[in-house]
Amino acid sequence: MSAQRDDEAVRRYAEQFGNLLADTGWPRMAGRVFSAILASEEGRMTAAELSEQLQASPAAVSGAVNYLLQLRLATREREPGGRRDVYVVQDDSWYQTMMTENQALTRWSTSLRQVLEHAGDGTPAHHRVRITLGFFEFLTEEVKGLSDRWVVRRAELDAEIAAENK
Repeated sequence: MSAQRDDEAVRRYAEQFGNLLADTGWPRMAGRVFSAILASEEGRMTAAELSEQLQASPAAVSGAVNYLLQLRLATREREPGGRRDVYVVQDDSWYQTMMTENQALTRWSTSLRQVLEHAGDGTPAHHRVRITLGFFEFLTEEVKGLSDRWVVRRAELDAEIAAENK
């Protein structure tokens, strides 16, 4: 691993990653903003820094940041004594988002149980709702197992990275 950071290459490849996120359904600017913050040296950028780096309007950056905040892939902080917001991507942001989505699956399942109760046994709607509910319940259980395995794997990765940086 090289100790030298190539800022231009990092920006170029981060932009590619942002576009890949957009290709999978993300709003394009949200993908670009997330990638820019993720790949930044500190993992934190102001709206002005994002606008400048991405050559995007403040309004576009604001909308993208709000999307990331809603997904909990970024957080908003304020520097002590400062007046500007700083947007931060934590290194465990995907894990935190997955845990939030698992909570959403639980709420969706609760709501679908009510639909199921009134859909009429044996009807096509009952069948569709029951299959959907079963899928949500399956995902909920799988996420629990993934979470446990990720905690172990994360510790291994942290140890690998620490050893590489010695």
